[in-house]
Amino acid sequence: MEQLTRGKGSNIRHVCNILPETELAESLLVVEVITPAGNSSSYPPHKHDRDNLPHESMLEETYYHRINPPQGFAFQRVYTDDRSIDETMCFHDSDVVLVPRGYHPVAAPHGYDVYYLNVMAGPKRIWRFHNDKDHEWMLG
Repeated sequence: MEQLTRGKGSNIRHVCNILPETELAESLLVVEVITPAGNSSSYPPHKHDRDNLPHESMLEETYYHRINPPQGFAFQRVYTDDRSIDETMCFHDSDVVLVPRGYHPVAAPHGYDVYYLNVMAGPKRIWRFHNDKDHEWMLG
C-alpha cells in the first residue's frame, strides 16, 4: 500500500492509497487521509466532475470522517464555479460528507486531527482533478 505525505506548511496531510487507479477494480478509488490539527487537505480546492480527460475526470466522492479526539469537529466546504452548490459543513466524528460535484476542501482546527476514508467512483476509474484557479497560486 502506497503511503506518502503531500503538501507543505499548514497544508500537510498523510495519504494511504488503498485502492489506486493502478490496482484492479471495477469503478472505485479508495484513499485514507490524515490531516493533522491546524492543517487543510483537498487543498487548494480541486474538483473532478467533468469528463474532460486527460485534464479532468468525472468522479463522485464521499468522505467518512473520524476526529481525534472524538469530541472535536472540523469543516468541509463543497462549492461549484457557478455557486449552484455552496455549502460549508461542520462535521463531527463518524460523519459522512457527499461530494456530488464541485470543489471540496477540508480544514482541521487546532487540537483535532482529522482522518477521512475517501471513496470515489465514476464512469472511468481515473483521478484527474482541476484546481480552483482563484486558489491555485499557492502551488507556485
